[in-house]
Amino acid sequence: MNGSNQEHFIGLDVGTSTVRCVVGMFDPNGGSMPSIIGHGQSSNQGMRRGAVVHVDDVAEAIVQAVTEAERISGKAIKQATVNVNGSHVTGMNSEGVIAISAANREITHEDRLRVEEAATIVNLPPNREIVQFFAKNYSLDGQRNIKDPVGMTGVRLEVDAHIVTAASPNLRNLDMALEKAEVYPTHHTVSGLAAAEAVLTRQQKEAGTALIDIGAGTTNLIVFEDGEVQHVAVLPIGGQHITNDLAIGLKTDIDVAEQVKIQHADLHSQPKKMNAMVKVGDKAYNFQFEQISLVIESRVEELLEYVEKELHKIKRNRKLPGGIVITGGTAKIPGIDEFTRDKLELPARVGKLQNIGGLVDTVEDPQFSTVVGLMLLDMLLLPALPPVNGRSTESAKALLSGLFGRFKR
Repeated sequence: MNGSNQEHFIGLDVGTSTVRCVVGMFDPNGGSMPSIIGHGQSSNQGMRRGAVVHVDDVAEAIVQAVTEAERISGKAIKQATVNVNGSHVTGMNSEGVIAISAANREITHEDRLRVEEAATIVNLPPNREIVQFFAKNYSLDGQRNIKDPVGMTGVRLEVDAHIVTAASPNLRNLDMALEKAEVYPTHHTVSGLAAAEAVLTRQQKEAGTALIDIGAGTTNLIVFEDGEVQHVAVLPIGGQHITNDLAIGLKTDIDVAEQVKIQHADLHSQPKKMNAMVKVGDKAYNFQFEQISLVIESRVEELLEYVEKELHKIKRNRKLPGGIVITGGTAKIPGIDEFTRDKLELPARVGKLQNIGGLVDTVEDPQFSTVVGLMLLDMLLLPALPPVNGRSTESAKALLSGLFGRFKR
């Protein structure tokens, strides 16, 4: 966006290892496909498992990524839709109930907002706050599974919702880093929802699909069914853990282990070659391929066990017709889709961007799924309220209006 100009839309993915920024706009030729006109990325040394641990380092990474995106797009970036990440992000189910008092008993938009607000009245610790609200379905006088009750008539309106909460200190630290980088967050959203917006089709969301976004320090899991968010979880394991395991298992340096992972990670079941050569700088290293495979398979299997437990919580393990869609940097490991299919006993595939034009060569990488989704959500969501006393009002806005549950993809 350029000041108050709404013609351009910005996604900013503040990740554990990398900050990415994407600038998009509606197709200048009048088509409905969003077009990417700029992107940038920068290494991030100020986060651990999705949480800010050094504000200045994160702010510097944001500045570098935004500056590169500004240079390519030719647009000044002052605000963006930003992801919230980390194992402190949790989802919980909630219900709201209200009585319809109008003489004609017709459900209005205000009634829908009231019942959604009633669902957000939950007991939270003082250090947690609601980030997003998803209305799964409504019930009217006992009639269940209503998608939109507005215009219907009845006496008792209920909503079945999923609420995402996060630790307030973590949100404040993220906002502080954005403030130092002079970027105002127009919206906060969980990384998994953004990635899903970029790679899932409407059919997949309707059928029942789980998206696994494997980042460097965390893995986002988001489950859709009947077109609505059913479950959100952030797992404390990611691609960096594979690198750390390789460094320990192969008794080598972290940078060598990272190159081993990038060049030789392979989860295919067919017989492997015996040795793997890696050259880092002027030195060449030789490792046993069998040992590399054993380490990587063990860590990915552990990750999928976490996913299985989350699906079991909502009784969806082995019961998602749309299967599993994998994205994030670790999704580039060859054979990860087959490995996931075998372990979770569900169809699995690596996610691909849906209907995006412009500068897509770089952002087709699975690592860019989240930031492209953030840009798309910046297009779809209502304008944010202006800041009050320098603080974002987005959390309160999502709480009171059920913003994320209402917009239709």
